[in-house]
Amino acid sequence: MKGSGKLIIMRNGKISESVLVRSVLRKIKTKREEMVCGAGIGVDCAVFSFEEGEETVCSTNPVSAPADMVCAYGVHRALNNVAAAGAEPVGILLSCTLPEGTEEKELQDMMAQAEDICKQYHVQIAGGHTAVTKAVNRPLLTVTGIGKRKTGVCAGGIKPGQDVVISKWIGLDGTVRIAREHRTALLTRYPARMIDEAAEFEQFFSVIPEAATARKSGVCGIHDVSEGGIFGALWEMANGAGVGLEIDLKKLPVRQETIEVCEFFDLNPYELSSTGCLLMTAEDGNGLAAALEKKGIPAVVVGKTTGGNDRILYNEEERRFLEPPKADELCKIASDS
Repeated sequence: MKGSGKLIIMRNGKISESVLVRSVLRKIKTKREEMVCGAGIGVDCAVFSFEEGEETVCSTNPVSAPADMVCAYGVHRALNNVAAAGAEPVGILLSCTLPEGTEEKELQDMMAQAEDICKQYHVQIAGGHTAVTKAVNRPLLTVTGIGKRKTGVCAGGIKPGQDVVISKWIGLDGTVRIAREHRTALLTRYPARMIDEAAEFEQFFSVIPEAATARKSGVCGIHDVSEGGIFGALWEMANGAGVGLEIDLKKLPVRQETIEVCEFFDLNPYELSSTGCLLMTAEDGNGLAAALEKKGIPAVVVGKTTGGNDRILYNEEERRFLEPPKADELCKIASDS
């Protein structure tokens, strides 16, 4: 059989940037005039304009997890992407694939969890699809978030010389998944109280409040941090904007519970799924952080954007370059059950 190149085996987790460009983005050729913003590196949402003065924002997010938390991970991630794009979330579509043997009660509980989140943010479950198959061994959920925004309602643009600001803490949903799915193992080293507190970080998953505040407080760029962690988000944001970075590693906000569970499994907290954390740039980062703090949302300036393409991480006297996104650290301990 003829071949034009070497065989590429894709690794577990999010595909690499090179594979994304080569095998996905370059294959998309059909264009529509209603499409304001489409698929691209570091682009979490598609934006459509169907009528003058308003735009529709959509984001699709797949997640596989135990039934008791899969909707919390998936729904928050989809709504966060929409909010980070400056849109008001109005609806979601749910596509749920369940393993054989799933009890109907589990499906009911999943839908109740999704509805609880949607009710909190006045978002409607607009439709979707549900099926049972041998092809999966735990629930696989794809959530499409849908929002609306006025035309021109977007950040001022990421440019060199801006402050880089992070809200709340990195590794939040990765910590929750580890604490909930590996509780028995963690109890061999840590007290139950610490593990229970880590498992409750779900309360911090939404970035809708900080995205709304940031839009009113001088933000220039917003990127929702999720799969691949803060290192992945920093790379995607900088690469998409064509800027460099200087980031102080010591300033990246992380909970002690996250550090502990990562040490237990020898994981890098900076490459751990971080739903609930928002990455932003602003001309006045301290002012933006102060506005968020006033709303009860922790935020800190962690560095600056620069000219050129160097993305540098500083750790006291140590200086190293940020690398392209890797598979999320959760892939190393993913449960098959």
